[in-house]
Amino acid sequence: MGTSLRIIENNNHLLLTVKIAMSQNSVNVPSLKLRRVGIDTYKENVAYLHRDCPIYRTEGFQALSKIEIHIVGNGSPVIAVLNIVDDDSITAPDQLGLSEQVYHQLGMPDGTEVFISHASPPSSIKSVHLKIAGERLSNDDYLRIIQDIVNNRYSKIEIAAFLVGCAESGMEREEIISLTRAMVNTGEQLSWGEHLVSDKHCIGGIPGNRTTMLIVPIVAAHGMLMPKTSSRAITSPAGTADTMEVLACVDLPQDKLRDILQQERAFLVWGGTAKLAPADDILIAVERPLSMDSSGQMVASILSKKVAAGATHLLIDIPVGDTAKVRNSAEGLKLRKIFEYVGDKMGLHIEVVLTDGSQPIGNGIGPVLEAMDIMKVLHNDPQAPLELREKALKLAGRIIEFDPDVRGGQGYVIARDILESGRALAKMNAIIDMQGRNPEPMKLGILQQDILANSSGSVHTINNLRIATIARLAGAPLDKGAGVYIHKKVGDKVSKGDALFTIYAEFNADFNFAISAEHKDPCYSIKSDDVDDK
Repeated sequence: MGTSLRIIENNNHLLLTVKIAMSQNSVNVPSLKLRRVGIDTYKENVAYLHRDCPIYRTEGFQALSKIEIHIVGNGSPVIAVLNIVDDDSITAPDQLGLSEQVYHQLGMPDGTEVFISHASPPSSIKSVHLKIAGERLSNDDYLRIIQDIVNNRYSKIEIAAFLVGCAESGMEREEIISLTRAMVNTGEQLSWGEHLVSDKHCIGGIPGNRTTMLIVPIVAAHGMLMPKTSSRAITSPAGTADTMEVLACVDLPQDKLRDILQQERAFLVWGGTAKLAPADDILIAVERPLSMDSSGQMVASILSKKVAAGATHLLIDIPVGDTAKVRNSAEGLKLRKIFEYVGDKMGLHIEVVLTDGSQPIGNGIGPVLEAMDIMKVLHNDPQAPLELREKALKLAGRIIEFDPDVRGGQGYVIARDILESGRALAKMNAIIDMQGRNPEPMKLGILQQDILANSSGSVHTINNLRIATIARLAGAPLDKGAGVYIHKKVGDKVSKGDALFTIYAEFNADFNFAISAEHKDPCYSIKSDDVDDK
């Protein structure tokens, strides 16, 4: 059989559709050989074509256009954004180079014969244009958009247009529900076979707020099911998975997770391999560089992951503070209502609490430093950060009150007894052992620098964003031992020359960046005791 070509005109773009109908031994269309380029393009399929490739010249391909990659007899094509190169060491004229993501998606070895054609624009892009114009989208609109995003039919520019349209035009509550459902329905969904599956999520923005790693063993020791899939940091100094990885393996297959859950009632793992609401990870990859975090997208992102992970009962923590994501109580109450409405429509028993986000919660900021705080609290160490301990107990208590056998108001007492008795520590150690205890001891960065108070008085404010930035510049979370350890909190008395916090780093460049950034824009403000409050 031969190969038929059909040229169609659409929106002033010449689209070449290649229908491959061939025998196993005969191909009449020019082919290319796959080449793994080894570039991490983070959640985007990217292909590389040499400028001297005959197909590039004859078929009118251009940089940043989208192509379909066809493999003979291997089902549906894979879509990628095209980059043009001039260096034979990257891709030769007879090759098609592939970034890491698309290479693993195709699952074919170097040298595999492939054909490429122009990709038609995703049909759902019309709905994106409507949203940009301020129109309300339907369930079907959101489902088609998310399906196309998951299938890599959108470039990052098109995804950015969708996100900006939703943020600037706003999303009605029913639209948020539609987006949430679309994100759940385009990925895998877990079921744990129990009627009460608890979970907890913080919207973020507060350094050192590692309460989850205390809540999980407390709730599990009470006997409730809490399968916790958590994220790695994107723009923060550490995510829960980064900190847990200091202690144990967090990348585990589903059958292993079920074994752990059956025996210990909980786990703390990275959710990146579970393919739960996969569109969320793609959207976040575009949102973060744009510093976008609209309420509608945030709610859909969080709740889609929780529903897909099999949660039935969810506690949401919204820290409120001048340098937190949510700046005041009015914003927090508005966001809480959206969470409660959408959560109810998604079948979740949801409770939302507003908490103090005026300053970092623990002392450590960065994976190893945060893990040290966690273990101090679990060991009932007198040096453990009190505010981290108390917040974790209050939140754990609220989750324990999801248990129908626990009376309202009794959760905190139960959580405190579990912690003080050592049962939470025993449960955490059991979970760590089942996940695979890290044989390497926790190590802090070898480079250390105290940041000193330049005047005497009381700590007036600590800028959450600035202190998190310092920790990231120091190397966290990639360098697990890098970060910041806080010595003074808001309200503490200080004398000139006292250490406010210590910077830890592994490499001189990071160390110097962090110190320089602190000197240019200090994280702390100190009020002289001689100045009255206004």
